[in-house]
Amino acid sequence: MILRLVRLFFAALLVAAAPAPYPVVTPGRGFAFPTDHGGHPGYRTEWWYVTGNVRADDGREFGFQITFFRVRPRVDPTNPSAFAARQVLFAHVAVSDAHSTRLLHDSRSARAGFGIANARLGDGDIAIRDWRLVRLSNGVWRTRVTARGFAFDLSLKPTQPPLLQGERGFSRKGPNPAEASYYYSVPQLAVQGEIKIGDVSYAISGKAWLDREWSSNYLNPVAVGWDWTGLNFDDGSALMLFHIRRADGMSLWAGGSYRDAKARLVVLAPRDVLFRTQRRWRSSRTGAIYPVAQSVTVRLPTGIRTLILAPLFDDQEVDARRSGLPVYWEGAVKTQGAAGYLELTGYVAPLRM
Repeated sequence: MILRLVRLFFAALLVAAAPAPYPVVTPGRGFAFPTDHGGHPGYRTEWWYVTGNVRADDGREFGFQITFFRVRPRVDPTNPSAFAARQVLFAHVAVSDAHSTRLLHDSRSARAGFGIANARLGDGDIAIRDWRLVRLSNGVWRTRVTARGFAFDLSLKPTQPPLLQGERGFSRKGPNPAEASYYYSVPQLAVQGEIKIGDVSYAISGKAWLDREWSSNYLNPVAVGWDWTGLNFDDGSALMLFHIRRADGMSLWAGGSYRDAKARLVVLAPRDVLFRTQRRWRSSRTGAIYPVAQSVTVRLPTGIRTLILAPLFDDQEVDARRSGLPVYWEGAVKTQGAAGYLELTGYVAPLRM
């Protein structure tokens, strides 16, 4: 009897100390702005992802990227310690310099709090020390970063309203409806500012894309990674495509959206999206082989459309393991009448989220 009571006592302690469950992503959620620009700390994973294609006054071309990730570890919510890692933030920044065909990148991480790192609730304001992405009162996003060997200070002005991806913001990522995220984008951001490479500063302008996702169950267990692209077209239209890959390279799930120049939205189902490799590049550092040049085919109400994505240059591989992030390829690309970014994950090792 005593042994049974002891077992029940410790079982009760384990239940009391168990982490609070992660909320589930389900269809039908309403989105509210600017609130949803801010953090959603109950969910396991969240990110603010900005990519841009810009040009200096002298014609020099750059791609840039800044991503903040927020992760909620499995920590007992009743733990009174101020040092308990209830939220952890990661950040990665990069500049692709077409002139030198060099990718400059840096990363960092920190637990939230202590004035070091935070993802604000109620509006967009995410920071790790002096790296920051903030939405100002006039609706313009501002980001300032000083990294190893480069820096940028950019304003990102929305020219279009947020685009809710998937089923009004509910974005399936696999055959199980529970494998999903809340997802919206802000394409066609007008960029102005400065990029600094070493001691040389360049006044730049161009376009950018903001992606926002949060989820508690993102990838199917058999998924190894994804290919994703976001493209800003010269006429003001925007295209986002992704496919989740299995270990054999075949598509497990796919989707995307197309919003034309008249703001008409087409939501793309898995059968509407096809990625095909045009050319591969092998990294001498990691041995990974990436499909850096791809054709993407989409089925639209106006017919089938195929675009060839060509990288600004091949070596845009990112090794962010120093800050707890994976190795992946993330680079500026161009196509007919558009520019954007291509992200390739899970080519070094399966991605786990």
